[in-house]
Amino acid sequence: MKQNYESYWKLTLEYTDINSDKFINTLKIIVNCIDKHHNYRELQEDVNSCCPKVDMGSVRKSINQFVKLGFINDINSYNLETIDFLNARTNRRRESIFSQIVYKYAKFNASITRTHEWNQINFLIKTLEEVGELSKSNIIGLMLVDILSIEKCYLKQEEVNFYTQEAQNRGFVDRKYNQVGYLFNILNKLDDIVFIDNMLYFEDDAKVIFGDSLKQDSRKRDNYLHRVYKNLLKEEVEEQLGNTKCMVENLSYPSLVASHIKPFIKSNDFEAYDPNNGFLLSRNFDILFDLGYITFDNNGKILCSNKLENDVVDYISNYQLNPLFLNEERLKYLDFHREKVFKEQYE
Repeated sequence: MKQNYESYWKLTLEYTDINSDKFINTLKIIVNCIDKHHNYRELQEDVNSCCPKVDMGSVRKSINQFVKLGFINDINSYNLETIDFLNARTNRRRESIFSQIVYKYAKFNASITRTHEWNQINFLIKTLEEVGELSKSNIIGLMLVDILSIEKCYLKQEEVNFYTQEAQNRGFVDRKYNQVGYLFNILNKLDDIVFIDNMLYFEDDAKVIFGDSLKQDSRKRDNYLHRVYKNLLKEEVEEQLGNTKCMVENLSYPSLVASHIKPFIKSNDFEAYDPNNGFLLSRNFDILFDLGYITFDNNGKILCSNKLENDVVDYISNYQLNPLFLNEERLKYLDFHREKVFKEQYE
């Protein structure tokens, strides 16, 4: 595992409110300068005229934040979504476009005069897809990762744990608390991910664990037991199919979800980590199943809620749950799902 502890995710921001006049007007000035082919000195002067700073270092910081976040590539170009961001009529739409931009283009270690290849938010989100949840300590550990040394473009759980421990051993957060704070600020702005009790989840996953209120007052997941639960599902699929695959699509996705049949928040201590109370699914099927838009009959045929659009129904109707995974215990859990999860959605 390649490590370079002199390098880390170097994020600095001049403005943290993406809906503020300072953020939007500074970005407009930069886009206008690029369109007019201004040089870097002219760009700095124009930005300082718009939002005066105490020194030119702060001016450069206010320019470079837009490179780091992915709005601007260099002194000559910006990404097309930047114009959509500036033209957004509502804060909510602007925030969604912001999520799109930082996921696709953000490179924290770049500046308007220096290119860099690390795409940190993309890497972090793909790691979250793989492991299901990230603590704030995990996220701080990720800031040590040389992304280009990881060919698969995400970390597995044991690798996350390794970097988490390294960050703690080196007192990284104490030395780089500003950069850490900026990263958490950005994550709190992104669509469809959410922090609950210092853990980062995809919002749909969090609703399955904590309920629609997204409060920690329901069952709290034991992270170790959940990993064992997922490992048992993987081993079952490998034994039956020779590889780790989605039980419905029969495809070897790099990231699969251990999806509870009887919802986690409604399960007792045994049911919550019983591998018979689970399917290994792709994220698309996991979301539909967890939210009650689909279920399965006792032969594995997909049953669809009348709330699904016809094109989705037409697509997923080509699939079925592999009957190899429908043992007696799972059929009992499926009966609960049809009656208490799917039926409520259907009605």
